[in-house]
Parts: sequence; C-alpha cells; structure tokens
Amino acid sequence: MRRLIAALLYLCATAALAGAQKYEPLSASVQAALHKAVSDSRPAVSSFRTPLEATDWLSTMSPRLEKRIPDRAYRIDLLRSVHYEATRAGLDPQLVLGLIQVESGFRKYAVSSAGARGYMQVMPFWLKLLGRPEDSLFDLRTNLRYGCTILRHYLDIEKGDLYRALGRYNGSLGKPEYPNLVRAAWQSHWDYRQPLRLAGQNR
Repeated sequence: MRRLIAALLYLCATAALAGAQKYEPLSASVQAALHKAVSDSRPAVSSFRTPLEATDWLSTMSPRLEKRIPDRAYRIDLLRSVHYEATRAGLDPQLVLGLIQVESGFRKYAVSSAGARGYMQVMPFWLKLLGRPEDSLFDLRTNLRYGCTILRHYLDIEKGDLYRALGRYNGSLGKPEYPNLVRAAWQSHWDYRQPLRLAGQNR
C-alpha cells in the first residue's frame, strides 16, 4: 500500500491532476464576501507569530521543495506566500502545500485538460464570477489567494468536512482518490512539528 501511495505521489509531481471546480451560482452575499477576500491587498506583515517561528518553518520546508524549485529566493518567496495565504484563509499551510503537490507538482504555469491554471489549479470562471477578469491566475500570489479562498469557501459549505471540501475543489465530490492523495502528500511530505523550546526562547 505504501508503494502504491508513493507511486501516485510521484505521478502527482509530474502531471497536473486537477479535475475541474464546478461552476455553481453564488448568492449575492457570498459573491461579495469572496470578491472582498480575493481583492484585499496583502499587508506588509508576516503571518508567522515570531521571527524564530518563521526561521524554523522555512528551514524545514525549503529543503523538501529544493528539487522542484532550485532557485532559493523564489522558493522562500513561494513558501512565505503559501503560509500567508493559507493562514489568512484559516487553512493549514502544510495542507495547502500537499494540495499544490497533487494539483500541479509545483509548476507555476501548469494547465490541466479542463483549463485549471497555476500552482493551485484554479478554474478561470472564478475571475468573471468574482468580478475580477483582469487578474492573472499565473501570478504567484493571485493564484494562491484564489486557491486558498476557494478551498475555504468549500470548507464552509461542507461545515468543515475536509474530505468533501477537497472533492469539491477537484470536481470529484464523493470520490476518495483525490482527497486521499492530498492527505497522503500532506502527511508524508509536508508534516511539520514545531520544535519544543524552553520558556523565553520563542523570540
């Protein structure tokens, strides 16, 4: 079973496995809330509680991404952006890394057969639906902002049920393959345990 999971995760690293987020009419209030969520400018603050927390997390995650993204400066920018957008949306950053691994294999310009784009394989209909047709889904932060906002939206619809939310995200609601792949990537490759420290060291 472990070999099968490893083989599937390898496949995810080499091909975009996005399905297609389904177009669903939104109420005016939900549409307005999502529009605001993707439109807010990124403030000049860190999503990490302390500089030491940032150092710990980035130094743990960066080597795991090095083979896919050799450029260290870009890799760190991507990781910081994932952490920021995931935290902003109330998501686990490691979950989002697992989702990106499965969706695009960390390929910025990945395009699925259904037309989903970028790291988080966002469907273009969201641009029109949220009234922002000028946005580029190949832009790093724009793609992460949309992807995290959409996953948060699906989690809210499904009352916190991650399995069903991931199914909606991939357009495969009710099928186990995609949620299981994301969970496997999240837990096997992006698992993170914050180092234990003595009182006064978390600065």
